[in-house]
Amino acid sequence: MKKISVSLSGHQTSVSLEDEFITALHKIAQRRKTSVAALIAEIDDTRKLGDNLSSAIRVWVLKYFQQ
Repeated sequence: MKKISVSLSGHQTSVSLEDEFITALHKIAQRRKTSVAALIAEIDDTRKLGDNLSSAIRVWVLKYFQQ
């Protein structure tokens, strides 16, 4: 488990994710020609109010690779 620190809406935040999800985020960012921070911001913007950001990232990554 590792922490990733990013700025979301002007506020610094960190999420704890397993190495596999961090690797997956980097691969997706590379494919989409964007940054991991931009991906996390996109996920943050689309998650339901009250949903945990780390969990939302895991679900988003899973759905990405299921497509």
